[in-house]
Amino acid sequence: MDAAAQNEGQEPLVGGPIAASAAFEGSAEIAEARDMARDFLISVQAEHGLPVSARALGMVQLVVSELVTNARKYAPGPCLLRLELSEGSVQISVWDSDTTLPSVGAADAERVGQHGLEIVMAVSQSFGVHREPVGKRITASVVLADDPDGDAAGRQTM
Repeated sequence: MDAAAQNEGQEPLVGGPIAASAAFEGSAEIAEARDMARDFLISVQAEHGLPVSARALGMVQLVVSELVTNARKYAPGPCLLRLELSEGSVQISVWDSDTTLPSVGAADAERVGQHGLEIVMAVSQSFGVHREPVGKRITASVVLADDPDGDAAGRQTM
């Protein structure tokens, strides 16, 4: 992980968003990306008093792990991870240099592997893929606190 990029780190609530970002260049750094997400949410809770459920903490780490893993597996060069709080959710954004947009396969219980994006979409409130001038950016949003009525945070049922 590029330490200088991570130290761009957490910005104050007053005058700007609460956010953290870092660049990752190796597959071994996927665990560091998960740790960064955990540390970010723990500090959000401790320093800003925002509620972060244990479920949300786990889901954010899962989403970060899946998105950074895919970026490291399929794109040359570094990937960039940004976490930002927005309206009770954490926005997870991963940029990589590959212009090929990911596809989610049809549900198939027989398929071994290739379920990462299905999982990300299932636990996220929103999910999007955007082509950039160079590469692409994948974003997902995870609600920080579980519903007071006991419903799990995440994608709203219709």
